[in-house]
Amino acid sequence: MTDREFSDDELLRYSRQIMLPQFDVAGQQRLASARVLIVGLGGLGSPVALYLAGAGVGELVLADFDQVELTNLHRQIAHGMADLGKLKVESARESIAAINPLVQVRTISQPLQDELLTEQVALVDAVVDCTDNFATRFALNKACVAAGKPLISGAAIRLEGQISVFDTRQPQNPCYQCLYAHADEEQLTCSEAGVMGPLVGIVGSVQALETIKVLSGLGQPLAGRLLLLDGMSLSWREFKIKRDPRCAVCGERPVHQ
Repeated sequence: MTDREFSDDELLRYSRQIMLPQFDVAGQQRLASARVLIVGLGGLGSPVALYLAGAGVGELVLADFDQVELTNLHRQIAHGMADLGKLKVESARESIAAINPLVQVRTISQPLQDELLTEQVALVDAVVDCTDNFATRFALNKACVAAGKPLISGAAIRLEGQISVFDTRQPQNPCYQCLYAHADEEQLTCSEAGVMGPLVGIVGSVQALETIKVLSGLGQPLAGRLLLLDGMSLSWREFKIKRDPRCAVCGERPVHQ
């Protein structure tokens, strides 16, 4: 990374995080040179996109093929009444520009799969999974492992949430498949089971923080750990996640099905 000179306005804009001694100007420079792919611009992707834009990530790649609906608005804070019927990536682009026009934004409004997925993951420094189904999560994980890119994963439904970071650049770290090798792909979605709006805001905000940590080298990311949030009692639990040496995606001897 080459050191970037910030303007006075930029130094003022980011001053409250630059003053953190663990972050400093060097951390801001790392963010400014980073590209992040956000997959899903709904309840999780909205706070992720807005907080990463506010923090000054250099380029955000927004991937979502859905349009804004009225039922989205109680939790998907990147969109408003004027955005009904608009593509979520376009609505989110406008919200990002209103917060920080210095951030470059690129949008993908078609399903992110196969060669397109592989291509886009290879172009970024980190991927944030804000989707709501196992099939897409498994595909993202596989692409990230193959490309050696960190995956910041979040999920929320009803009043429960979870967050982890899957960064297989370190050989001891597990991937998403290690944790959910036997998951039922017929998982319920928010449209079927419901979700409380602030819950996705909490989970998405933690995903944004973990992304900043991964990109800037700040602190200790959640690699190898899973955080579970119980919104009813507002309590957190943390579990260690071990790498599965027989994992079909990241194992030493992949199991071919």
